[in-house]
Amino acid sequence: MNLGYLCLAGEGETDLVLQQVARLLAARGVVTAGAVQINTAREGRAKPDMDLFLLPDGPLIRISVQRGEAAAGCRLDTAALEEAAVIVAQRLAGADVLIVNKFGQQEATGHGLADSIAAALAAGKPVLTGTAEHFLQGFLAWAEGHETALPADAGAIADWVSQARAGRDPGRLTGKC
Repeated sequence: MNLGYLCLAGEGETDLVLQQVARLLAARGVVTAGAVQINTAREGRAKPDMDLFLLPDGPLIRISVQRGEAAAGCRLDTAALEEAAVIVAQRLAGADVLIVNKFGQQEATGHGLADSIAAALAAGKPVLTGTAEHFLQGFLAWAEGHETALPADAGAIADWVSQARAGRDPGRLTGKC
């Protein structure tokens, strides 16, 4: 299994690296499926809007809800995430690689993009995902030792995908959370 993950400390850093990887892979002729997250700051709001750009060519789906500045807890619009998951699943067969913006609580419980991750791995396709530090242990338990920590280097990650696609062992990289 070729399951690579990023776990970067800065808010939004993983999203930016996965966006760069998606662009590099597309430039190399690699067909992607999945989603990259775009965070858009809004004046007067402490938290950005969260949108998923569905690979390879859209649409853009808002996955956050604005609940007011005093609200605590999750801002995820799970219905929007499930809508995105249906589209990703439909595109997976024609893709060379799956990119998932985040393996989070939804995926850990079998929702969100979990089915597409499992299907891509079963089909021998490389999977790239991000995870937050507070979800890392859950992700590692789910991956059961089949994961590779990736560095915050889009070129190295694109090369890792190319090796995996060619059927060669892409090796272990030295990323960490």
